[in-house]
Amino acid sequence: MADSDQGKTAQLYRMVMSEHLCPFGLKSKFLLKRKGYRVEDHHLTTREETDAFQEDHNVDTTPQTFIDGQRIGGYDELREHFGLDDPEDETSYQPVVAIFGTALLMAIAVMWFFNSAVVSLITVEKFVAIAMILLGLQKLQDVESFSTMFLNYDLLAQKQVGYGYFYPFGETFAGILMLAGALIWLAAPVALFIGTVGAVSVFKAVYIDRRELKCACVGGNSNVPLGFVSLTENLIMMGMGIWMPLRMYVF
Repeated sequence: MADSDQGKTAQLYRMVMSEHLCPFGLKSKFLLKRKGYRVEDHHLTTREETDAFQEDHNVDTTPQTFIDGQRIGGYDELREHFGLDDPEDETSYQPVVAIFGTALLMAIAVMWFFNSAVVSLITVEKFVAIAMILLGLQKLQDVESFSTMFLNYDLLAQKQVGYGYFYPFGETFAGILMLAGALIWLAAPVALFIGTVGAVSVFKAVYIDRRELKCACVGGNSNVPLGFVSLTENLIMMGMGIWMPLRMYVF
């Protein structure tokens, strides 16, 4: 669609007031220009002017975009118009990719700072530990919402509701200790326990019961589907729970 839209004109009506500059209006203008449109940018500079515009066009919100005389709608509708959002599929792995990608780069940065080999088992350890911390932080932002979503599939939380409140703290705490290489005798069992319970719970919900659920792994308001990624996350925690004490106390 983007190629056929090149050189066309769009009309954009957005709020531009001294006390309020609509962020979605700015994003709509940016998106239209990125798609090759010449934007006729109409500013609604007062509350009265905005109300009159909404009444005239029978809409409840601004901004509003018009293309070829047809009203497209607000910013979300504009994204759908350009095929950037699929209204039939709200699930996304983007939060998981962002967290794990950031964790990997942070692990590399730590190794680089200490002049250590970037490609090494230690880098992998730091990567997993940092990922656990970042995932834990996502859950800690709203423990109540996380615990509610977690109860949909976690077998232990369904029997002991308090475990759903403990989990984010346990994951973050274990990740911090593993990042520091401290108290592994405590961090490893925590990681192994929550990883094992999580892996069993996800496997049962997804591969045995065939349920389509959202994963609470990045917090209670995410649209990440419960499945292979969630199972892999738990298996990695299990692996760290086994590997770290072996490396520290055996090898």
